[in-house]
Amino acid sequence: MTNPRTNLDYSRRIERVVQHIGAHLDDTLDLAALAAIASFSPYHFHRIYRSVTGETVADTVRRERLHRAAGDLVRGKGAIARIAKVAGYGSVAAFTRAFAAAYGVPPAQYRRQGRLLSPARQTGKEEHEMYTVELRQIGPLRLAAFDHTGSYMEIGPVFERLFAWAGGRGLLRPDTRMIGLYYDDPAAVAAARLRSKAAVTLPDGVTPDGGAQLVELPGGRHAVTRHKGPYAELEMAYGWLYREWLPASGHEPADRPIFEEYLNNPRELPPAEWLTDICLPLKEPSAVSDEQSAGVRLKAEG
Repeated sequence: MTNPRTNLDYSRRIERVVQHIGAHLDDTLDLAALAAIASFSPYHFHRIYRSVTGETVADTVRRERLHRAAGDLVRGKGAIARIAKVAGYGSVAAFTRAFAAAYGVPPAQYRRQGRLLSPARQTGKEEHEMYTVELRQIGPLRLAAFDHTGSYMEIGPVFERLFAWAGGRGLLRPDTRMIGLYYDDPAAVAAARLRSKAAVTLPDGVTPDGGAQLVELPGGRHAVTRHKGPYAELEMAYGWLYREWLPASGHEPADRPIFEEYLNNPRELPPAEWLTDICLPLKEPSAVSDEQSAGVRLKAEG
């Protein structure tokens, strides 16, 4: 029989480790030092880490570094040799093998494409055919969240901390939803000052603790577009949503932040299979009818 207090204690201690990993992604991460941060014996620390997070420390570091590298490649930040070195690889060849294994294409090809090519892209379909918008009435969301300040591409470790926090409290249930809140436009605000939150839905009656905060999002109508592929490519979907769909839709955004909902587990699937719903809150319609709003569908969320 599991002991809830022990689970919570273990979760808090592993949470300290994932925070440290996120803050020291470019450092040498010694298992004995990580064990000391968690106050576990080094003989048992890694087994506990793997049981709590579902992956090894090396898996966490590799995934986070490759995710950051994908963002650097998409944004054209630096030579591939430099990106490989920052990601912890001793040669471009080693980085190329690791990146291709995770993302399905080598880094040079990924940079040229600027994204993973979907079947629509490979057959020459236009961007507007890659994305569709669905109007959804999304009910109020009660969230437990941790703050992140800095590049949106670096929010991953905050989610790792969140998962450790929620797992230790028995809050990672089949119906738990993973949410990212994004308050600023990265094209207008310096990366170091971007504000966001990593969040999970919270059952009624549960109060966040341990540094997590309660965030309550009001319900309302949202324009939802689904992105399939690496998180590093989400900005393409944002660009299409704001540049193409919104001006032609007859709708106006509400005074609430946009958020992302992550629909599957990036630990279990390759980046090409990651699914993300981008949810743009809208003002309630006035004289504009649903039929005039760019042919989108209205779907009530259950």
